[in-house]
Amino acid sequence: MRSEVINADITTLHVDAIVNAANSSLLGGGGVDGAIHRAAGPELTKYCANLNGCKTGFAKISPGFNLYAKWVIHAVGPVWNSGLHSEAALLASCYKQSLLLAAENGVRTIAFPCISTGAYGFPFEKAAEIAEHEVAAFLQTNNEMEKVLFVVFGSRQFDIFKKIHDRLTGAQKNS
Repeated sequence: MRSEVINADITTLHVDAIVNAANSSLLGGGGVDGAIHRAAGPELTKYCANLNGCKTGFAKISPGFNLYAKWVIHAVGPVWNSGLHSEAALLASCYKQSLLLAAENGVRTIAFPCISTGAYGFPFEKAAEIAEHEVAAFLQTNNEMEKVLFVVFGSRQFDIFKKIHDRLTGAQKNS
């Protein structure tokens, strides 16, 4: 299995790249974004200041600095606004753009948080299904990526995401 759901602190993982659920400034914030910036050290914020922000649905890459990961891919997810404002397409684009950046930079192992599900209010189950779909589509055409981790923080989110992961990956095996 090239993808897996784990319950962990994304900043402690020994992977080639971690994805940051970033805001459009890329200069840090709350939740996963703040944790990644704190763990990476002040060099990350300085580096990101030169990236000139990022539009929703897109991603930019930076060094990992004090993290175990060599790279941080900053993906700007959408704020949930009833689901009628292209939120699903923008979230899918975050995952797709992150994976493309990863591939361009030789990343073989990557860890994703649940983008947009915290302060941005994206419904967790819907976000998990979008994440699973985009990663599965990417892995079908990319043989270089060895492992994709979906990282949740907390047993309730782990149980929900794992159930979705098992259902969707099980369906792929049987098709």
